[in-house]
Amino acid sequence: MLSLEEMMYSTSWPLNYSSTLFDNLTYNNTNVTDPSSGGNQFILPWWRQMIWTVLFAGMIVVATGGNLIVIWIVLAHKRMRTVTNYFLVNLSIADAMVSTLNVIFNYTYMLNSHWPFGNLYCKISQFIAVLTICASVFTLMAISIDRYMAIMNPLRPRMGRRATLCIAVAIWMVGAILSLPMLLFYTTFTQNFDNGEVRVICYSDWPNRSDDGLSYGEYLYNVIFMILTYFLPIGSMTFTYARVGLELWGSQSIGEATQRQLDNIRSKRRVVKMMIVVVVIFAVCWLPFHVYFIVTSYLPDITNEPYIQEVFLAIYWLAMSNSMYNPIIYCWMNSRFRRGFAQFFSWCPWVRITPEPNLSRSEAVTSRYSCTGSPDGNARISRNGTVRIPLHLQSSRCIAGGNGAGTRFPVHHRGHGKRWRTSQSRGHVS
Repeated sequence: MLSLEEMMYSTSWPLNYSSTLFDNLTYNNTNVTDPSSGGNQFILPWWRQMIWTVLFAGMIVVATGGNLIVIWIVLAHKRMRTVTNYFLVNLSIADAMVSTLNVIFNYTYMLNSHWPFGNLYCKISQFIAVLTICASVFTLMAISIDRYMAIMNPLRPRMGRRATLCIAVAIWMVGAILSLPMLLFYTTFTQNFDNGEVRVICYSDWPNRSDDGLSYGEYLYNVIFMILTYFLPIGSMTFTYARVGLELWGSQSIGEATQRQLDNIRSKRRVVKMMIVVVVIFAVCWLPFHVYFIVTSYLPDITNEPYIQEVFLAIYWLAMSNSMYNPIIYCWMNSRFRRGFAQFFSWCPWVRITPEPNLSRSEAVTSRYSCTGSPDGNARISRNGTVRIPLHLQSSRCIAGGNGAGTRFPVHHRGHGKRWRTSQSRGHVS
């Protein structure tokens, strides 16, 4: 059997998605981790530390600040409190947590391969890392499913605030369950060098390790975790957004549409395009991280190559930088978020807030009195811009919803023939 110290420096299963950076490297390279070597050999030159510090500090500031602003925009403005935006708040909470409670501490550890934050926060930091990853990816899945249901099944009732909050809570609970092994199996080990230096390592100590220091339970957990938090969500979101895109851009039908119906469809298209960009950025940022661990699982000698420490720093930075891109995407692709950011930075002399256009009288009336299942939400648009309204929606119950104030529609009364009312006279159709 290997001793604890020998086991730490032996080859670990490299698919450890949540392990602190350089577990692989520090456990494989026995030459530089030998206490008799004279000290910790993982400390980078000062000028490289400065470059990485600038990159990580900028990412942390943008990610934390941007996501907090997104949370403020949604919660402080009543018009922004939609189902999709509530999920975006959930996503922003996860991104802000990982940038402040995990990246700062992990980056410090990665820079010098020394963990100065104690055994308890070694566990907490890794717990937060896995928890926020789960919350982010499951929230993206929830958004894609919500968009899919809203567009593919427009006659079904939309999800309410209570259901949205319940789903958000369930996402965090599932993430906490998947993160529980981090609290149980992460610990620290103190290494004393001959020159008096002390190095503390935060590492995973799974039970039932073999003689060569490997744990099949850890390997199985990391493989399952990778499938649940990357390949399965990416596959699911690819399917849902492909179907939604085909519905919004590819359906062919004939007919005419009001301007409000066209605006409604364009609005749905903008939201879907924004979320597709968010998902693509997520997939691109995390792909190298997964590929690295897959490659090193079959070619462990790669971890002994020169500059592998900085290669891993670059991969880790790219994965963690995903948390700073989402607020930028919202500001770029959504006019309401863009206006919210402008309001937040209104104290800057170069920021101008454009006045929000007022609704016309007809838009205000139809917006207030549109009935459930109105043609605005269920029309199908073709490639040439025309819209076909389904026959079941062309009844007297809902035709008034999209034509503005004063629209007349027939109401049949038994024994009294046909009578006419305007949509302005009542808030619903009798």
